[in-house]
Amino acid sequence: MTTTAKKPRKSATTKARAKAFRFEVDNSKESMKTSILNHLRYTLARHPGSATNDEWWTATCSAVRDRLLDRFMKTQAVHNEKKVRRAYYLSLEYLMGRLLVNNLHNAGLFEQTRNALAELGQDFALIADEEADMGLGNGGLGRLAACFLDSLASLDLPAIGYGIHYEYGLFRQEFKDGYQIEHPDVWMEKGCPWEVMRPNFAQKIQLFGRVEHQMDSKGVFKPKWVDYKTIEGVPYDIGIVGYGGETVNFLRLWDSKSTHEFDLDIFNDGGYVEAVREKAMGETISKVLYPNDSTENGKELRLIQQYFFVTCSLKDIIRRFHANHSEWSEFADYNALQLNDTHPAIAIPELMRLLIDDYGHEWDAAWAITRGVCNYTNHTLLPEALEKWSVPLFEKVLPRHLEIIYQINARFLEDEVDAKWPGDDAKKSELSIIEEGHPKMVRMAYLSVVGSTKVNGVAALHTDLLKKDLFSTFHDLYPNKLINMTNGITPRRWLLACNPGLSELVTEKVGEDWPKDLDKLQAVAKFADDAKFQNRFMEIKYGNKQAFADFVLEDSGTAISPDALYDVQIKRLHEYKRQHLNLLHILTLYRRLLNDPDYEMNPRVFIFGAKAAPGYALAKNIIRAINKVGEKVNNDPRINGKIKIVFPQNYRITMAEKMIPAADLSEQISTAGKEASGTGNMKLALNGALTIGTLDGANVEIGEEVGEENIFIFGNTVEQVDALRQKGYNPYDYYNSNWELKAVIDWLRSDYFAPGEQDAFAPLCSSWLEGGDPFLCLADYADYMRAQEAVDKAFSDKKRWAKMAIMNTAYVGKFSSDRTIREYAKHIWKLKPVKIGS
Repeated sequence: MTTTAKKPRKSATTKARAKAFRFEVDNSKESMKTSILNHLRYTLARHPGSATNDEWWTATCSAVRDRLLDRFMKTQAVHNEKKVRRAYYLSLEYLMGRLLVNNLHNAGLFEQTRNALAELGQDFALIADEEADMGLGNGGLGRLAACFLDSLASLDLPAIGYGIHYEYGLFRQEFKDGYQIEHPDVWMEKGCPWEVMRPNFAQKIQLFGRVEHQMDSKGVFKPKWVDYKTIEGVPYDIGIVGYGGETVNFLRLWDSKSTHEFDLDIFNDGGYVEAVREKAMGETISKVLYPNDSTENGKELRLIQQYFFVTCSLKDIIRRFHANHSEWSEFADYNALQLNDTHPAIAIPELMRLLIDDYGHEWDAAWAITRGVCNYTNHTLLPEALEKWSVPLFEKVLPRHLEIIYQINARFLEDEVDAKWPGDDAKKSELSIIEEGHPKMVRMAYLSVVGSTKVNGVAALHTDLLKKDLFSTFHDLYPNKLINMTNGITPRRWLLACNPGLSELVTEKVGEDWPKDLDKLQAVAKFADDAKFQNRFMEIKYGNKQAFADFVLEDSGTAISPDALYDVQIKRLHEYKRQHLNLLHILTLYRRLLNDPDYEMNPRVFIFGAKAAPGYALAKNIIRAINKVGEKVNNDPRINGKIKIVFPQNYRITMAEKMIPAADLSEQISTAGKEASGTGNMKLALNGALTIGTLDGANVEIGEEVGEENIFIFGNTVEQVDALRQKGYNPYDYYNSNWELKAVIDWLRSDYFAPGEQDAFAPLCSSWLEGGDPFLCLADYADYMRAQEAVDKAFSDKKRWAKMAIMNTAYVGKFSSDRTIREYAKHIWKLKPVKIGS
């Protein structure tokens, strides 16, 4: 049977009382000054004359937060009153960066706040620089989630993000002798003034234990989860203000708490550590983003993290639904869940468990609801990157969920696969959510496909490859399930906030509305041949390059010239992204310059920003190789500064906001068919950097938008990569036939760059040769060198380069996350804007 959701009673005066407490907040400069001073005095107990910069920052953020919370309460009141349909975005990470400047721009408070601080004798830039990057994300997956939250609010779409309230971020990166060293990222050291704790909405979750099958009053055996441990999830809300400031949605982050504080008897007997052991274990869940999963304990913690935030979120969603609705038949009408990759895939069996075990639904009704609300975004084409958990681990941590997954799988294979391919056991084995082996594995991506209404790729090429390769048989089974949603970026952060000079120029030419309608930048194209506009555009670029050069000099002591070509590769360190192909180019240029001091080339600064996963040894070896080559190159007087290598420590959003406006060239050089989309390519192009890249991910669509004459494409295509592999790819064929390539690899194999260490870079060099060069660096090397020579020639022609840069800025409007979110809202979530008004 199906139970009816309980709808709490509301007093007749609730709405009237809510209206009575609404008031307008004064957003003037004088009001902002008063608010900042009040928070300095009454929140921090500090006198303006003795307050430090970080205290001014806290007071300023608190003053801004006051105004956002007022709008937040109005937003939620309207949403609740209208009983809106909401989208819920479930993501294990959100790479938010700093919030102050972005919130000020979106809320329309930037000038007032900057002027208020100036009149109080404070430097706004110094105050803003006190903010730490929020340690809630790692790479493109988390940054995409942050951009999507911005767009959802800017488009007035009712939505809530869910994630984990990590105490520590991924890690703070330091380089010692070129090695990456990881330190804890204590991002909340100064507190987080943007968040609001919500203990009233805390949720209890169950872990471990076992399942008993007990007979009910009707003589039917029912499963019951017993002997479990209980953990509490406490939510923290961060307001997400849309551009224009009317809608303020929120991001709800779950912090894990033990349900047992400590044992006072043990404490009094002197067992101080034992007394708090249970509490410490419970709070470990939200301690750190992406714990190292190379150990069994690490794997267990990762699975628990995923379940923890998913079940807290689902219970919260159900609680909110019950507040306004009484019929479960309406649940799918008012709720849409988006699973950002497979990390939240446990939502599918967990929602089934809640509906069946807690709310008394029959299987078919529960499955209809679950499948009706869940949707899945795939972010990888690498089969090895598709998440799997061992059945023994599942049985230990989530025994009831394992039963449900087995039942989902059995019904799927019998009712759907066998119906499509009767008696075809090979098809059943291929599509089974349970992968046979020792041990058996739960394929989370397959669970996500089976349990979702829609599955989307994140670029046209990526989606096409999902249909042809990774999920080809699923596509045969569900021909209308896989769709494309090309990724996007928010122009509010990635142009308006991070590149004020270019933003002002664009506003002067196309008006003030472009941050919400990026296609309006196309009007800039008519100035691409205008000499005065070219000069202004490139002067802004030069100023950004000088600002970055100043940062580098202060950060590392390395002097770089803004006259050089700034060649930028900023992204997670992974072999398929091919930072090591970039290194081969650097080594080739360095060798040419040593052999011929008069070798003609534009001075070039190679700029890297990347972190390698702590357990990814080869990626860390690549980082050390880049750093050690940089030490040689940067200090070699024989090359007259024609090449410099800059690799700042601890790459993060705030650093990207310095690098991207300064970039001339954007390195998007992944092996064709490996990058799902990329979003760094979009940010760099928007800021007037030219792309050098393969026909991979969103590079294909960027080339279509900006024109093939304004992008540098090289390398094997997806089809050519497949043909090479089928023929039998042998990297030694390229190594032995290209004397320059052979020379630089042999050079790196020697101890020239790490004196006294013969095998310093043996892992990297072996990956190219004995390891089979899995990502085809050697196959693409010659064409990459050709494309780089074309880049150098184009950069020599200043007018041509300026025109190409302007055309890139003008024609990347498609890659606004607003466009992406409109497509999600229309084709997946069926979501409509809700205007808040004053």
